[in-house]
Amino acid sequence: MCGRFNVIDNPGLQQLLHDLGIDLKLPNGVNIAPTEQVSLVRATGELVSARWWLIPQWARQIDQKYAMFNARRESLTRSRAFQRPFHRQRGVVPMSSFIEWRKAGSVKTPFLVTADSGAIAAAALWDVWHGGETPLLSCTLVTTAAAPQFEPWHRRMPVLLTSAECEQWLDNSHRIDDDDPLFHSRLKMPLRIAPLDRAVGNARNKDSSLLSAVGEVIELAASA
Repeated sequence: MCGRFNVIDNPGLQQLLHDLGIDLKLPNGVNIAPTEQVSLVRATGELVSARWWLIPQWARQIDQKYAMFNARRESLTRSRAFQRPFHRQRGVVPMSSFIEWRKAGSVKTPFLVTADSGAIAAAALWDVWHGGETPLLSCTLVTTAAAPQFEPWHRRMPVLLTSAECEQWLDNSHRIDDDDPLFHSRLKMPLRIAPLDRAVGNARNKDSSLLSAVGEVIELAASA
């Protein structure tokens, strides 16, 4: 986690952008996959486009040998790729929902995860690679151990930020410890989980109809 997400305009997403100082609508995106371009807030009021797969500034070349679209929070201060961005280059990726897969036997079922507000602020890190003809801005989503309520679907989940945590995360002038409460494995907001058609597994499928539930929607309460 997290391997796919969506950006569908709705009042909650508009409010999130407003809280982040962004006065515009994001282009809709369905089944967004690693290596695609995503909208990244690097500071309050600053929205940029970034490649979703971190390329460290020290990398010799653009390489997908290692999965750099997620950054485990446990490795933020140990990994050479994440240390500098964690302390100086934190950002937020706004989304309306993300997609997770649960495996039962040999079958993997996709599930759509949404918040009550219709908007999710996911913690991200970014870096700029200067090894090509033009600078390449890229990012990765930070994950943590899943909250107990979410564990039946996956052992990991993105670090979801509250409004106050967004302000803290985006303030790159202040250090954040790797054991900060914002990383704790808890649900900060209620979530809805709905099974999807397995056709969403193909990242080339971008039809919004794929985000329609094909079974029972499950409600997860926020952690106490």
